[in-house]
Formats: sequence, structure tokens, C-alpha cells
Amino acid sequence: MSIVQPSLQQQVHTLYSEHHGWLFGWLRKKLSCPQSAADVAQDTFVRIIASRDALFGLREPRAFLSTTAKRLLLDRARRQVLERNYLAELTLIADSLPGAPSPEETLMAVQALEQIANALQHLSSKARDAFLLHYLEELPQAAVAAQLKVSKRMVQKYLIQALLACRNACPAMTA
Repeated sequence: MSIVQPSLQQQVHTLYSEHHGWLFGWLRKKLSCPQSAADVAQDTFVRIIASRDALFGLREPRAFLSTTAKRLLLDRARRQVLERNYLAELTLIADSLPGAPSPEETLMAVQALEQIANALQHLSSKARDAFLLHYLEELPQAAVAAQLKVSKRMVQKYLIQALLACRNACPAMTA
């Protein structure tokens, strides 16, 4: 391909061979589980490879690797909390429903919630708060505006931003 490609491959190879063992050990201490540590270490390198520009000018590889791994651990923890909360809510309402959702429906719902959570994560804090207050806490837009100390019109803009982000993150929502 191009001249840059071998350089990038060499950088990835060097980063991996010199620091994978250290990162795995660091994660193993944090997670107390070798399988989870191996998964997160691998995901860390995959994320770094996916963001090719991150390797250029890298001066502190261990700091970069640990920061990336910490972010992945946070993402993983958020996803687990989301899954636990969803399953707990399903358990509470299962008795009142004529039929519980199938495992496929549960998986689809959890995946949709993950996509929504990821979309909201990329919004401004006020747009995210407006969405959560209005749709989860069921506050009217005027109450959301008062709580966020913005106009009702601004709350409407925030809600539109959040809904568009969710729609773009969840292709199934457009169908």
C-alpha cells in the first residue's frame, strides 16, 4: 500500500511486544481475573490500532495504554450496570406480564440501551441531563428548564440533539 503502512505496523508490533505483558499484569491485579484482564488488554490494543493517529508521537506508552484500558474498564462497568438494572427491572415486572420477553428480545433491548447510553455519552452534559430528566424521570420540559437553568426552548433543542444522537446510534429505531 503506502509507505506509512509498514511504519504503522512496526509501531503496533513494537508497542504490543514491549508492553502487552506489563498491561496484562497491571489489569490482572486490578481485575483479579486473568480472563477479564486478557480481554481488556486485547481490547485496549484493538482500540489503539483502530485510532491509528494515536501511535504517532507516543512518548509515554504505558500511560497511554493504562488510560485507554481504564476507559475500557469504565465502559465495561457502565454496560454491566446497565444490564443489571435492566434485568432487575424485568424481574420486577415479569409477574405482571402475560409472557416474559424471550432471551432474544432481552438481548436486543440491552443492546439498544447500550447504543443509547453510548450516544448520550457523546452529548454535552446539559443535553444528556435534559434527556434523562425528561424521558426517565418524566419531568415536563418546563421543570427540566428550571432545573438546568436554561430556557424551555433550549431544553427542546437539547432533546432534539439527544433524540437524533440516539436515532443515529440505533439503526433499528429508524425502522
